[in-house]
Amino acid sequence: MVAELRIDAAPAQAFAAGAALDLRMISHHFELKTETLPVLDQVSLRIEPGEFVALLGPSGCGKSTLLRLVAGLEPPATGEVLVDGEPVTGPHPSRVVVFQDPTLYPWRTVRANASLGLEARGVLRREAHRIDEVLHLVGLTGFADAYPHQLSGGMAQRAALARALVNDPRLLILDEPLGKLDSLTRIAMQGELVRLWQRQGFTVLMVTHDIEEAFLMAHRVVLFSDRPARVKSVLTNDRPYPRHRDDPHLIELRRRALDLLGLESAW
Repeated sequence: MVAELRIDAAPAQAFAAGAALDLRMISHHFELKTETLPVLDQVSLRIEPGEFVALLGPSGCGKSTLLRLVAGLEPPATGEVLVDGEPVTGPHPSRVVVFQDPTLYPWRTVRANASLGLEARGVLRREAHRIDEVLHLVGLTGFADAYPHQLSGGMAQRAALARALVNDPRLLILDEPLGKLDSLTRIAMQGELVRLWQRQGFTVLMVTHDIEEAFLMAHRVVLFSDRPARVKSVLTNDRPYPRHRDDPHLIELRRRALDLLGLESAW
């Protein structure tokens, strides 16, 4: 049974740009040399258009694998991934992944890195104006001609976000996007990501290992078991934005999440 903890009423916010995501009985495994390694076990989840959902669970339980299936980078062993009711059969520009490492091409400027999606789709000449728009959106207008080695960690991650946003994604898939940033930059980027999501209206599915981060940013936090990952619980946070770390509701949600993850003694 999936336990769900709700606090307050849902914010009256409508998002037209976001995609609906349905995971239906997803199971997955890896074939190793001498054995089969189960990774996901009958994961089912519905994410509404424009919703921000975070995934939490033990390291190596299968969260990042689930993101790969949602992105269409590989098919699930069993079950279905549906976006707006259509099966995911491969990658698509409307579903964009941002990883922990910015993975920028060092020989390309920030502008040239941001243009990659438009180039791949053959629409760079027609939609070149989008590059300046997204660089402004992520606060990198003055660094369009800079190279990755000239950027701070936070700036490099902003550039990776610009590269993702230039495609007008309807589903933004974030795999520990702030995990390697220093604490102050991470706090700033948490706020920036939430504001981007609120302005653009896309759906967000984010993996994080930071419990506080999950409840500061997401509508719902999905807690997974050890591998093979199963949904243990879904905790809903309907507090308005911006949220504050000392909010008693967030503190209670963090305590509840630690209990469900078997870490009650860490509280």
